[in-house]
Amino acid sequence: MVNLRGDQAAGLRRLFSRPRLRIVTFAAGGVGVGKSIAVANLAACLARQGKEVLVVDENTDDSVAAYYGVPVRHDLQQVVHREKSLAEVILSVAPGVRVLPAAKVVKRLASLSAAEQRILVDSLGHIGRPADVVLVDASLDHPLGFSPLGIAAHDTVIVVAPNGAAITDAYALIKKVSLGYSRKNFRILVSKARAASDAQAVYDNIAEVAHSRQLARLDYAGHVPLDESLRQASRLCQPVAGLFPDAPSAWAYQSLASALLNWPNGDVDVRGLEHFVQQLLHLSQRLDPTAIYA
Repeated sequence: MVNLRGDQAAGLRRLFSRPRLRIVTFAAGGVGVGKSIAVANLAACLARQGKEVLVVDENTDDSVAAYYGVPVRHDLQQVVHREKSLAEVILSVAPGVRVLPAAKVVKRLASLSAAEQRILVDSLGHIGRPADVVLVDASLDHPLGFSPLGIAAHDTVIVVAPNGAAITDAYALIKKVSLGYSRKNFRILVSKARAASDAQAVYDNIAEVAHSRQLARLDYAGHVPLDESLRQASRLCQPVAGLFPDAPSAWAYQSLASALLNWPNGDVDVRGLEHFVQQLLHLSQRLDPTAIYA
């Protein structure tokens, strides 16, 4: 009998061999809040600080690779099916930043066979340069309602814009994941803020309601100001810190990158690499979609 658990642990040890690996998922309750733009720019800022960054991208539209002007042609699912090698799927979009398109395979995690799981872990074990930081750009339309990578990660950051619809959507997502999956700690990043006080008010509003209803503990990750330089950099498919290093949004992403590296592990119990891989590959198979509360 094949020792699947041993194979998985060995693969993740090869993939995540560097100390102090940080795994952070970015999620949003709705579209248009700047989630993928935040991931793309944060990855660039982390790389500028000497970190090797791997972005696991669950999105087919508005992908992080597309932000950098790099077309996405393949998906990690093709590696699992032995149609492509990992080297053909993974994309080097900037110095120190690689993107792994995984939209299709993440949606199928619950149905992967033991053999497919083995292929997945073995392939990731030969990813090449180990990552210091893994950023997950979570999809909004996962079959379970929330990516299992978001539950297994050290931190989950909810990106919210300062408008009523985005705030409502963000709170609904926190409620769903807290009640359905018992995730009790989130960080809030406010994007497109006209002023720091506006962003703080958005966080205070969501945090107060979540606390009063005993849903979750929220921490403030900061805000990204509404910035014409960020829009211009996005149109040019470049990170704002590279083109406009003195722009307010560039400073915000640099500050967030520095803070992220020093965040504590939150309420996720990660007892080494073997435990993490068990969460990564088996969590979605154990979750019951009917446990999600509206």
